[in-house]
Amino acid sequence: MTPREKFIAVLAGKPISGRIPHFELEFFLTMEAFGRVHPSQRRYAQWKQMSESERTLHREDLADLYITTLRQFNLSSMIFNTPKDWDEEDLQKSTEHIRKIDGAEHAISLHGDCTFGIPSGDDMMDFVMELADHPQQMKDLAQARVDRRLQRGERLKKWGTIDCFCLCSDYCFNTNPFLSPAMFDEFVTPYLKQLIAGYRGLGFYVIKHTDGNIIPILDSLASTNPHALHSLDPQGGVDIAEVKKRIGDKITLIGNVNCALLQTGTDEEVIASVRYALKHGMPGGRYIFSTSNCIYTGMTLERYELILDIWKKEAHYETQRKRVTSHSL
Repeated sequence: MTPREKFIAVLAGKPISGRIPHFELEFFLTMEAFGRVHPSQRRYAQWKQMSESERTLHREDLADLYITTLRQFNLSSMIFNTPKDWDEEDLQKSTEHIRKIDGAEHAISLHGDCTFGIPSGDDMMDFVMELADHPQQMKDLAQARVDRRLQRGERLKKWGTIDCFCLCSDYCFNTNPFLSPAMFDEFVTPYLKQLIAGYRGLGFYVIKHTDGNIIPILDSLASTNPHALHSLDPQGGVDIAEVKKRIGDKITLIGNVNCALLQTGTDEEVIASVRYALKHGMPGGRYIFSTSNCIYTGMTLERYELILDIWKKEAHYETQRKRVTSHSL
């Protein structure tokens, strides 16, 4: 199976053999790894003034960087992040170039959320006051945002290049969700459910991402029926063993390797975090290897390569069965 085929199989809940897929939400160490600027740090002040040949070179460069990253680190997929200057035509042409140079070896994933997440500090008070004072207007806004996203999804479906949407509105702090479970079910759950059902109806796979302590809203998240849930954040007290027991037979789990330890912990702590995630995520299938957020700026490339080395050696179902058998003797 290609990395894309195995990734999609696990998202769909189908059994696989061999090594489990590897996914990262994003990979920001492109300068350290390849000497190339990450798309989020690129600004094209004169994008519209460039000739089409110049724009083509830029679009193809980002497509090449995406595939280079996937191949170098044995990823099945990550978000294809593009500069804010680009419109849908630019995105379409760049994803078409990905398919041209890569075939269908890897999956192409895009941002796709629109549900209410934690607002910025500047907007937080205004946001909660609107929820309290004008609840119906906020629900109408949430519905309009879903409608627009699904209209976009219909346009992107026609391209034939996109496999997956990653829904990246964050709902939780490390201690608890920003909204109470009751308010979450009023202002987020119905719209998240519509969004996911719409994407699934169009034939896309859906990964729901949120950091922090999701346990108080775990059942609500599961009820929206994503193919997968990311990031199972141990910094938020999320134990993959508990999540696996509660929803792991219905929804694919992605993540739980502690990002904070990758930056500030010891090698031994990092290795223990990887093995804990594999031990509790892999049994019964429906687990994809990943950190608990992304490979972000400030993390060392060597630490990321350390967890990949363990994944390559130990994230095989055959290897896992041998470890379980040996421990039970």
